[in-house]
Amino acid sequence: MTIKNTLKAALFGLTALGLSTPAFADQLADIKAAGKIVTATDMHYAPFDMIVDGTYQGITKDIFDEVSKELGVEPVYQDIPWTAELPGLEVKKFDIIIAPVTITPERLERYAFSLPIADATVGLIRSANDSETKAPEDIKGKAVGVQQGTAQAAQLQAFGDKIGGITMKEYGTTDEAYADLAAGRLQAVAGSLPNLAYLVNARSETFALLEPATFGEPKYFAWAMRKDAESASFVEAVNTALLKMTDDGRMKAIQEKWLGVNPDLPREVPQD
Repeated sequence: MTIKNTLKAALFGLTALGLSTPAFADQLADIKAAGKIVTATDMHYAPFDMIVDGTYQGITKDIFDEVSKELGVEPVYQDIPWTAELPGLEVKKFDIIIAPVTITPERLERYAFSLPIADATVGLIRSANDSETKAPEDIKGKAVGVQQGTAQAAQLQAFGDKIGGITMKEYGTTDEAYADLAAGRLQAVAGSLPNLAYLVNARSETFALLEPATFGEPKYFAWAMRKDAESASFVEAVNTALLKMTDDGRMKAIQEKWLGVNPDLPREVPQD
């Protein structure tokens, strides 16, 4: 009996026993079969994700609504604490993290990323009536808030060490940090520039940007997906949709709606 015939006989035997050969899993096919994409985000991260009068709004939702249309499925939006999102992705509690995730070399080793959706370079804000904390170096020895478990927290810690030390206080959400800054319990809060600029523009009587507005290396926000063969087609489909939105002007319109500017974003996933 030839090898080919032997394989056929083996497959026939499995079928006779009520068994079947294993099918190759494909996340995109599963999503399209289900007719929905299950997402995770932190809805306390304006202007990307926020609850306004009980309704989920923001840059992320506007962009992902369009991506979902391109894929022909409905988005399912879930409000999940940031610290639970990456672990939840790994155990397949949802298909994608659409909370803005800063691309870092460490995360690139573990997760697949979409194309950048926004600038994520870290900056600092202070109380509007604080005349002593004006430049990033002025936070030396002071209490500075930041969201727990973020790339911005890591960059803030490194910057604090470089200038001689700070008292870093980590929060579950940026809203909590902003509240403590307004109440005088912090001297500054670190975060990505789009978030801080949006806050200062909305509440200029309470908050002000330090100058220069950013410090550290340029970074970008993106969405995180699983990094495996099963998810490869899904990652490609999301990025194809984002490029189409960039080319037809939809991305520009969304960025200008929320930020007032249209940042020049890479057309490939940055690797550093």
